[in-house]
Amino acid sequence: MCSVCLTSCATYPRYLNFPFDASGRSLNSTRSELTPQITAKYIVFASDRNGSQDIYLYDIRSRSLVNLPGLNALNEIASDPSISEDGRYLVYSASVQGRVNIYLYDRDTQQRRNLSSQIPGEVRNPTISANGEVIAFEIGTNGQWDIYLCDRQGNPI
Repeated sequence: MCSVCLTSCATYPRYLNFPFDASGRSLNSTRSELTPQITAKYIVFASDRNGSQDIYLYDIRSRSLVNLPGLNALNEIASDPSISEDGRYLVYSASVQGRVNIYLYDRDTQQRRNLSSQIPGEVRNPTISANGEVIAFEIGTNGQWDIYLCDRQGNPI
């Protein structure tokens, strides 16, 4: 089971367990950096549960994984997912042949866009605003990390 610790107003943690499917298989992964992001309806996380590190979306209400066609690729190592509050947009980082890029995935169109292909240097730690309008991530240039803000088309803000 995937256990998530939530802190309530009473200041004690509450653990929630989410089975992967009706047979009770778990969301757990051997991946050491499980850092899920939780909204009112979804949990988004990276896992190597199927032999390659991919992004998964779990619907808390229906207690099932959501299909994400066109998001994961066999030649990529995906990590660091973040999701808009309504669940439409996901951002994540993916490494292909040692080069990491930041991608935006639109669940409505089932398309993804590379937001960092024109950025020199390294990129990491993407996050998306609750309304899905602004994406932030770190860029590494000149020996330091800076915060980069862009819209869904990758245009700097």
